[in-house]
Amino acid sequence: MAQEQVDEGYEDVELTSEFASVRVSRDLTANGPRLRVENRQNGRVIFLDPLELATLTWLEHGDLAPFLDPSNVGWSSDIGPEEPAGELP
Repeated sequence: MAQEQVDEGYEDVELTSEFASVRVSRDLTANGPRLRVENRQNGRVIFLDPLELATLTWLEHGDLAPFLDPSNVGWSSDIGPEEPAGELP
């Protein structure tokens, strides 16, 4: 896990495994704090507010199974940040 110093003393955290690589950072540019998660393989970014993050704690690992299916479009490395999430290329 690598950490990189950024503006105002906040740190980006990069998490990498043999299956994925993401950079996570705190974003303070919206109406309230949120988490910025960037897929380092295809450049896609999502922002999650505290309620969305809390919702993740309600899930069991099995609830994530549909999102981990390699046949889903999110696993494609040719989808870039210019294409909206959830839409097929």
